[in-house]
Amino acid sequence: MAEPWATLGIDLLVEPTGPGLRRGLTDALREAVRSGRLTPGTRLPSSRALAADLGIARNTVADAYADLVAEGWLTARQGSGTRVAMGAPPTPSRQWGSEVAPPSGTAPRPRAATRPAYDLRPGSPDLASFPRAEWLKAARRALTAAPYQALDYGDPRGRPELRAALAGYLSRARGVRADPERIVVCGGFAHGLKLLGTVLRARGARTVAVESYGLDAHRRILAGCGLDTVPLPFDRRGTDPGGSPAADALLLTPAHQFPMGVPLHRDRRTAVVDWARRTGGLVLEDDYDGEFRYDRQPVGALQGLDPDRVVYLGTASKSLAPGLRLAWMVLPPGLAEEAATAKGDVDTCGALDQLTLAEFLTSGAYDRHVRATRLRYRRRRDALVAAVAARAPEAGVTGIAAGLHVLLRLPPGTEQSVVQAAHWRGLALHGLARYRNPAAPAEPVDALVVGYGTPPDHAWSGALDALCAVLPG
Repeated sequence: MAEPWATLGIDLLVEPTGPGLRRGLTDALREAVRSGRLTPGTRLPSSRALAADLGIARNTVADAYADLVAEGWLTARQGSGTRVAMGAPPTPSRQWGSEVAPPSGTAPRPRAATRPAYDLRPGSPDLASFPRAEWLKAARRALTAAPYQALDYGDPRGRPELRAALAGYLSRARGVRADPERIVVCGGFAHGLKLLGTVLRARGARTVAVESYGLDAHRRILAGCGLDTVPLPFDRRGTDPGGSPAADALLLTPAHQFPMGVPLHRDRRTAVVDWARRTGGLVLEDDYDGEFRYDRQPVGALQGLDPDRVVYLGTASKSLAPGLRLAWMVLPPGLAEEAATAKGDVDTCGALDQLTLAEFLTSGAYDRHVRATRLRYRRRRDALVAAVAARAPEAGVTGIAAGLHVLLRLPPGTEQSVVQAAHWRGLALHGLARYRNPAAPAEPVDALVVGYGTPPDHAWSGALDALCAVLPG
């Protein structure tokens, strides 16, 4: 029995033009290669499949392929099929003086960015340690057990399986008072912050107070929602919430301030909640790496003090991988409905990844992974602290009790030169100035924000040597 034409080969959009089918097809394929639409190495459909798609004779396609092979545009090998040649004939270009212009309609290819030899920038975990085998097992179990309706357009709050799993985990591990009905799953922290900014602006909010040190991307997201941001004072006890009584909301990292690395003092935690109750404002709690605490009992989530005034935001970006694009918000009752409405009529986060994470949480695989990586990161932190103390004593290490980064305080006036020296050595490194709010009342401090989560295990010792080589002393 002959195979139906719809099941043959791979798809290729090509429109033969000009006189004669063979010549028209040859010209169309040549132009697709010349313009860059078909890149070197691209496999083409078999002559039989393409002939069926175009409704023409198979010999016509075979002849066109043979012509382009002879001209050097294509290659054909037994068992490998027909492909665009890796060294296809160069595209004619026009000359303006000494510059060569790209062919019409073709964008110039950007130069490949040079990757650093070592990366100590904060914000990412060790991606090489992602639990692929356990994740795959969880995905298989989740997909096997999922009803077919799970693959339909879903509830904008997210899959109920994941919200139920998160409610149990967050209550147990982070002290969050969570109800699955008040959880909204989102595509990363930035997505969640944008949803909250939209809801706050619709409620009439005008100003969000932010920390003196933090990511400027968060300020840009809030500004894009029509909200002004003002910095709060910062001292050794963390952010001072009393510095902006006119704000409608506060955005804080209370468990482990980024990038200064200190937890919010217990008196300040109480003051934040008192401010929210007194003013009717909201506290947006970014618990970005709450699982990673090393030297004492974990600092519980601020949301546990008042779930009606604090919005809890968590993410899988630090504990698993940013590429999952999975985060969650635990919201007060009314705000949960508004956030779900702002997200849209259907769930915009992948159902299969949500189901897999739910299974990963309920099976205990998530806890096992976090405990294993916590031990690995603690060893890295200890090695970093010891190496700096021995080889660069002029740099003071702070913010070491938790998280995936430390703060290295430098002698005054040396931050920029150290960052530049690191760049010359192929070491990606960020200075503290990068994270300071320009309007912050705090005095500038020379320091490095060193992330020890990013390098894979085999590169950690080399990254540490490169760091110590550029530090003063």
